[in-house]
Amino acid sequence: MKGILIIPAFFVTGVILGISGIMPANLVSQEWSSYALYLVMFLAGIGIGADRKSWHLLRTINIKIFLVPAGIIVGTLFGVALASLLLPSLHLREALAVGAGFGYYSLSAVFITELHSETLGLVALLSNMFREISTLLLTPVFVKYFGKLAGIASGGATSMDTTLPVISKYSGREYAIISVFSGVILTILVPVLVTLILTVGTK
Repeated sequence: MKGILIIPAFFVTGVILGISGIMPANLVSQEWSSYALYLVMFLAGIGIGADRKSWHLLRTINIKIFLVPAGIIVGTLFGVALASLLLPSLHLREALAVGAGFGYYSLSAVFITELHSETLGLVALLSNMFREISTLLLTPVFVKYFGKLAGIASGGATSMDTTLPVISKYSGREYAIISVFSGVILTILVPVLVTLILTVGTK
């Protein structure tokens, strides 16, 4: 529970500091968001590259396991496409970009802010943060009513790290390998898909 509270606590603190106007103007400039994006990408690359177990999985698992992240991608994008129909102010392309974060709120939010706008970046941050938190809290319910893979699907990119313990606990340790693999694939694809969605076909 402590870990869950830290995430929104930092966000709320940032909002309060931003509203207060006490932060130096050069600190809240758009240029810093680019540096933050580079740093997040660098750290994400280190995390994936240093995880030897994840690379070992890629060499040893059955090809059918690719159906798990593929299903999560299709299901997520289809779901946000339907959500865009209920939210007229949110265009389909914007909804798809937010969904393509797959729970990786830090990376997707910075990417979307850089490529689109701060408003959509905030939407991505909140929605993907909610995806992670809901996975941590509701995985027992998801597994009970929707099956062993439900927690992995809900966790998205986070199933390789932050939500892995709860997924392993309620789905079983045998699903931990699937969870890590799916999370690694989705984490790698987040910057690719978000960039494609927001840039391809635009002037």
